[in-house]
Amino acid sequence: MLDSVAVVGATGAVGTIILQLLEERNFPFQQIKFLASARSAGKTIRFAGKDYTVEELTPDAFTGVDLAIGSTPDETARDFAPWAVERGCIVVDESGYWRMDPKVPLIVPEVNAHALDQHQGLIASPNCSTTQMVVAMKPLHDAARIRRVVVSTYQATSGMGLAGSEELDVATRAAVNSEPFKPTAFAHNIAFNLIPQIGSQKEQGYTSEEMKMVYETRKIFGDDSIQVCPTCVRVPVSNCHSESILVETERKITVNEARELFAATPGIVVVDDLPASVYPMPSTCTGRDEVFIGRIREDLSSPNGLAFWCVSDNLRKGAATNAVQIAELLSKKGQGAKKPLAAVAR
Repeated sequence: MLDSVAVVGATGAVGTIILQLLEERNFPFQQIKFLASARSAGKTIRFAGKDYTVEELTPDAFTGVDLAIGSTPDETARDFAPWAVERGCIVVDESGYWRMDPKVPLIVPEVNAHALDQHQGLIASPNCSTTQMVVAMKPLHDAARIRRVVVSTYQATSGMGLAGSEELDVATRAAVNSEPFKPTAFAHNIAFNLIPQIGSQKEQGYTSEEMKMVYETRKIFGDDSIQVCPTCVRVPVSNCHSESILVETERKITVNEARELFAATPGIVVVDDLPASVYPMPSTCTGRDEVFIGRIREDLSSPNGLAFWCVSDNLRKGAATNAVQIAELLSKKGQGAKKPLAAVAR
């Protein structure tokens, strides 16, 4: 059991779910503290039947803390992670800042838990759209080595945090009532609309969200030869990301074999009965920690292609659940910070 745990960004959308999961899963610790910006410091959080005062996020807040789980903006993670690790604290970070640092393992427990042994005090959790995809890819890759992935995402507004969720509600009411509305969280009105851009423009016309899926997938599998062609789209759905995924493998995987591989993999639930109109949907997968797969079918255009539909709660498995699962693995290993963060800082 860990002596002391901290949750950084405890008052945010993902931070709130992290607290729920720590309580639901009986995460082992003797003491816990909640850290946030100066704006949120002093607020009261109810956790496991007890009230806690949120403390300001400062370097000394990590003194005596064994493990910190952080869900903060990139610039905040950039600053607080070195403070924590320098004080002997392991950090599990949800932000995008440390993910591609070569000295920081990028972990999805169902996929590459072995990489935890490489940590130097800091572990990164991937982008939500990457996380569910690599969980789905894992059994196929182990069985027949995936060479190429074509993925289109249908990403919920909760991926933009509370502001995104609130804007969907307000924009939809305005559209239904024929009232004027000016978007602020999104570049365009999300109500009854699709926005084929998530993130900023990057190389060759791809967005930052799309390139995360490329680079993070390769890092997680430790295989730069995997080709990924992503298109990321924001949709007017409140929660759960959906993905249409086509993989090409070195040898052919039949639908029956794929279904068996998926069903035998922890963290995956197969929901696949097209004649009965049964398949994963955001409305049925929200609030769950698994990755749901359906519409499994052979690619009509490629002999070694397999297509399927994948849905997962982006706030849970895509963010909070994955971080807590990493923390659980660290707790079982009884690990402390191995090296000062000076070894990994950019």
